[in-house]
Amino acid sequence: MTTSLLGQTDPGPLVQPTRLRKWAPLPVLMIATTMAILDFFIVNVALPDIQSELHTGSATVQWVVAGYGLTMAIFLIAGGRLADRYGRRLVLGVGIAIFALASLACGLASGPGLLIAARLAQGVGGALMSPTVLAIIGALYSGADRRRALGVYGLVMGGAAVCGQLIGGLLINADLLGTGWRAIFLINLPLSALALALLRIVPASKAAGNRPIDVVGLVLVATALGALMLALVQGRALGWPLWSWLCLAGAGVVTVATIVQQRRLAVRDAAPLFDPAAFASRTVRAGLLATLIYMANQPPLYLILALYLQQGRGMDPVGSGLVFSVIAAGYLITSLPAPALTHRHGRRVLVAAAALLVIGYTALAGTLLEIRDGGPVLALLPALMIIGLGQGLGLNSLTALVIAGADPDHVGAVAGVQATVQQVGAAVGVAMVGLVFFGLTDHGLGLAFAVSAVVLGALMIIVGLLSRLLPAGSGPQ
Repeated sequence: MTTSLLGQTDPGPLVQPTRLRKWAPLPVLMIATTMAILDFFIVNVALPDIQSELHTGSATVQWVVAGYGLTMAIFLIAGGRLADRYGRRLVLGVGIAIFALASLACGLASGPGLLIAARLAQGVGGALMSPTVLAIIGALYSGADRRRALGVYGLVMGGAAVCGQLIGGLLINADLLGTGWRAIFLINLPLSALALALLRIVPASKAAGNRPIDVVGLVLVATALGALMLALVQGRALGWPLWSWLCLAGAGVVTVATIVQQRRLAVRDAAPLFDPAAFASRTVRAGLLATLIYMANQPPLYLILALYLQQGRGMDPVGSGLVFSVIAAGYLITSLPAPALTHRHGRRVLVAAAALLVIGYTALAGTLLEIRDGGPVLALLPALMIIGLGQGLGLNSLTALVIAGADPDHVGAVAGVQATVQQVGAAVGVAMVGLVFFGLTDHGLGLAFAVSAVVLGALMIIVGLLSRLLPAGSGPQ
């Protein structure tokens, strides 16, 4: 018996008689992974065109980006449970189909409301795909093969995240069949069709147990996160009416109720969404908090950088994507050696990543204040390279450190919650940094971006301080 990456029990790796049959499912899984990750980031360079064509404001922009991460965060754990209960291949296929239909709806959306609704549906599809891919990898591979498969998974995931903007820019510039920005969503249709056509290559598997889904917990989590996002995004856009403050207070109350409900389920030996016993360790709690704060830096940066480059500097989507490629280059340089470095040096790697990000954001803010909206964009590239180096080093090291600090009996549960926390951090980060950026745009996008960069740098200082509570490393020092 083995434990899957999201905490479910598997009957063990499936038998694969030949090398070809063993590795044939991996490309199908990577197509699903690429779509799920790419669509969080590819949308950034399209936002100015979306605003222009749909005649919408900053709140819609934030919902288009953060709404996807919000529903993915809410349904991520449930997706893994459904896959274990009803069959991983089946749930993966359903997730791909939902994602494809939602992508089509995004591509055909005639107004901001329809686009936001379709993005929320995309997040549900992504939530069914992402944990299922990891569970299938856990069931198909073991030992060195599993490490290789996870290495490919990490590389594809990172590549999709950092290259999304350039890919989006190229698609928009190509204007395929006159689709413009809609091509960034419609490109998912052939990818989904290919994945569904090849899905039979993936062996069917289920978990040995039959754990029920905590529907009440799921509703409570959705209510808390929904109220928080509604207040932060719509409340700012509408001038902070009374209902927005009530939503903020309500989000806090529902969060407390969720914790109480989860503990009661655990006492009754039921199946809570989040097993409280998995978080008894101060190291795990600190690591998850660091993950939440760390993930609040990457998506907001990509959002405001795209708006600054295209609306503030008049660049087209391809030119904007090329600027993003500097961050991508830095990310790829450090993301590959990050796991080995973390094993050897532990939390010092995360401290180094946080330091790089603080330096990068400080340099970016200084450059923006110097050039504002009229100097050369090339002046931003050194700071963006440093930020890319820090992001590549930090994300991989933080993931490894949290898992290393978990009790061996709860590694799967902690891994699943960390994946959820990453999505929550991304969505909330877009909303909170959006408060700063969009609140200052009347004074110029350059100033708004500079102040936002200072806020992002301050968040990384907190991550660096929290890293002192994480494991020191197990390899040679």
